[in-house]
Amino acid sequence: MKTANVLVLSLVLLYINASTEWPTHTVCKEDNLEIYYKSCDPQQDFAFSIDRCSDITTHTFNIRAAIVLRHNIKELYVKINLIVNGKTILTYSDTLCEPGYSKLIFCGKKKGEHLYYEGPVILGIKEIPQGDYTVSAKLINEDDVIVACADFTVKNYLEY
Repeated sequence: MKTANVLVLSLVLLYINASTEWPTHTVCKEDNLEIYYKSCDPQQDFAFSIDRCSDITTHTFNIRAAIVLRHNIKELYVKINLIVNGKTILTYSDTLCEPGYSKLIFCGKKKGEHLYYEGPVILGIKEIPQGDYTVSAKLINEDDVIVACADFTVKNYLEY
């Protein structure tokens, strides 16, 4: 049994080293709505999930996210781009953490710490735009270093 576990771990590590990019993960896939993500950080993948696609269109929905930090986050900024047909059509940025001000419970975490969040998120949108598009999200710290980033592919064929 131990030999099998070592073999599986070795194969996973070899696959990771041989890969040039991270795999695409499914966030959710229901009738007319599909959401996938892929880490755009060449050195680190992360875990992200929601319960159901349909929850996203409600005011508040629950997520789960986990990552081992490769960088400190004394200050943290988010940059989000909505990309359609390869062109950025909408950009959003916000400060999430800075000295004396933090929107998140993990502000101040240090490199090597495990970050896990399970709880509510409010997107502030009433409906998800129809079509196929990409949402690129980056978390950047005070040193202008990417803490985490992902490209989310959204395929929405719902008619509101």
